[in-house]
Amino acid sequence: MTTILAPPVRIGKAAVGALGVLAAATGALESVVTPTLPLLQRELSMSPAQGALLSITMLITGALVTPVAGNLGDRYGGKRVMLRLMAVVSAGGLVSSLAPNLPVLLLGQVLEGAMVGAMPLSFILVRKHLPTGQSHVAIGAVSGLFVGGGMLGTLMAGPIAEGLSRHWMFAIPTMAIVVATLFVHGLVPNDPPARSDARIDWPGLVLLSGVLLALMSGLSMVPSAGGRPLALGALVVLLALLVTGWVFVERRSPSPMVDLRLLAKPAMWSSYVITFAVCAGTSVATYLVPQLFAVSADGYGFGAGSTDIGRYLLPSTVAAAISGPLGGAASRRFGSRAVVTAGVGVMTATLVALAFLHTEVWHLVVGKALIALASGVCITAMVVRTATAVDHGDTGTATGLVLVTRVIGFAAGVQVSGAVLTAGTRPGTEDPAESAFGTGFVLAGAVTALSLLVVRSMSKGVKA
Repeated sequence: MTTILAPPVRIGKAAVGALGVLAAATGALESVVTPTLPLLQRELSMSPAQGALLSITMLITGALVTPVAGNLGDRYGGKRVMLRLMAVVSAGGLVSSLAPNLPVLLLGQVLEGAMVGAMPLSFILVRKHLPTGQSHVAIGAVSGLFVGGGMLGTLMAGPIAEGLSRHWMFAIPTMAIVVATLFVHGLVPNDPPARSDARIDWPGLVLLSGVLLALMSGLSMVPSAGGRPLALGALVVLLALLVTGWVFVERRSPSPMVDLRLLAKPAMWSSYVITFAVCAGTSVATYLVPQLFAVSADGYGFGAGSTDIGRYLLPSTVAAAISGPLGGAASRRFGSRAVVTAGVGVMTATLVALAFLHTEVWHLVVGKALIALASGVCITAMVVRTATAVDHGDTGTATGLVLVTRVIGFAAGVQVSGAVLTAGTRPGTEDPAESAFGTGFVLAGAVTALSLLVVRSMSKGVKA
């Protein structure tokens, strides 16, 4: 049930800027592990399996925390929950920066994973304190700055770790988060809870966490599924049981963690399906393009090193950063359906084109940039549409589930891509066959194109 306690206090550009800076700082902290993973493996004597665990720890905890943070923000107020969440993230950054070994670093990454929950909380605050049209653009700007912060973290992590130490690559973004949080505290007004009921659905919370954990664990097993069919089968059965139990509990809870009637609305389930398909297609390109750059130049690849690959991917990272504000403004002007249709069309055409046209570096550079731009515009349009299609009291929960779907889509695409390349690698060789890359791009294009069937169900008349 929603209650209106008082007219909302309007916020200015400074407050939105503080939320944007916080998003950029968290994005930077989120991205420092991936480019420095070889360095961390050397300094902490990690095996490849331990390195893989470190690389997905934050992803898993982010998927678990995000819907919870959004729901608590709806219940208790976005600013109140955000300040506490950032305290946890700052503690995680401090632990990671001081970590002497892998177990302590893993603990820091678990705490840092809470940062993804800041996004739905920002959307709650923006929607409460800005008029509808302005909130579209602000949501896009915050999303874009999170991606931009990730770009900055990716570019700076290596030089900081090599020039100073691995400790500083965690410490510098953490200090930025602390400063940005103080600005949010001072510039953003308190928002009253949008719900009159403040009970927490603990059984639903535990079961939803179990569902997400089982799902992410299952996805991580996809590339090696052929060698562990029984384990994967048992995990699928466990996932089905957890989903069944969660639905049973939520349908009977007086104050459910997620209102299943909300998920049944076309505006909701279509957003989640489209988000999953678009993110799965995007992650295939995100995984395959660097692999293709790195394949030996004696064959069909380019033999690029880490520095060259980073330079080649810079245009796509910039495109992803500007896609957030562009998606928000385009949704306001043309409506989400038109924006998503155009974005999916560009993505599908580009993915299929890359399957047959990848013989020059510029083919991949331009293709990856187009995919990043179109994907970012689509996801921002979906977030805007989801946020404005529900009552204020459901903004955090609804957008939090979009972000979780985004994480699951990316994880699914990466794991399937890894399985495709593994299957396409001939015994006794190191590089996959060129046809494996073509198969991956075509599959990604097909999945992305299928989302157009769901786009047709989106309302024509509402510019969400």
